[in-house]
Amino acid sequence: MNIGWIGLGNMGRVMAENLVKADHRLFIYNRTKIKAESLVNIGATFCEDPSKVVYLSDVIITMVSDDDAVKSIYSSEGGLFENGNAQGKLFIDMSTVSPETSKSIADKCEKMGAYFLDAPVSGSVKPAKEGNLVIMVGGKKDVYEKVVPVFNILGKKSLYLGDNGSGSIAKLAINLLLGITIQGIAESILFAEKHGITREEMMTIINESAVGTDISQIKTENILKNEYPAAFPLKHMTKDLGLVKNTGTVSPLAKAVEEAFRLALEAGLGEQDVMGITDYLSENKFSKLT
Repeated sequence: MNIGWIGLGNMGRVMAENLVKADHRLFIYNRTKIKAESLVNIGATFCEDPSKVVYLSDVIITMVSDDDAVKSIYSSEGGLFENGNAQGKLFIDMSTVSPETSKSIADKCEKMGAYFLDAPVSGSVKPAKEGNLVIMVGGKKDVYEKVVPVFNILGKKSLYLGDNGSGSIAKLAINLLLGITIQGIAESILFAEKHGITREEMMTIINESAVGTDISQIKTENILKNEYPAAFPLKHMTKDLGLVKNTGTVSPLAKAVEEAFRLALEAGLGEQDVMGITDYLSENKFSKLT
């Protein structure tokens, strides 16, 4: 299959690499061309503009940073729909965006005689590299079924969830749980630390108990070193929690965690990993959370 890939961030690059390794012909575009070099070196073809990717591909996958970037890549001058190449093509957006954006792009595709799936993923760079992502899909079921083999390369499981927008809703829901979990770990270790229990002791307790999770184990080393290089940047979590809020979630935990991450972003911690929320909370800033 000829597959197009737009967006070569930390996740997109390793996912695209897995498609090349599975012997698909891959046509790629990224605003920063240097990010494409490693893929070109293993057989991908770099295109100078997105519309050329569409022309050469049967399926076009996009994975960019936010709603504005998705809208731009699909609808702006020089974007995917330029030059009338969209008819009959299948577009899959794997970005984390609002369900409204996914539905809007789906409508544009339908008017052009194209097909669209929203298919965001759960997982970070390591599971992406290993092909162990969970893929949440919204759109027409018969369209989903045509590309299950592609999803099987990129993830360990894909789930069809309903009409367009369903994948985006599911992604916001799982990231809400992630945000709550990350902040819960941070607050637990800071509470324990304040009362004389070390981080190492508390992380051992968490990881060996019923509340221990893969995420607590993954983040243990960062917590103990108090170093938070970005696997999933705090700024992206803040964006996702904002989307949850804007979609209409007003639950107490959702409100509290969105506010904490937003304040941490405003404090300049956006480029840290999500676990960097620990730094923000440790500086006696609980009083700012209302």
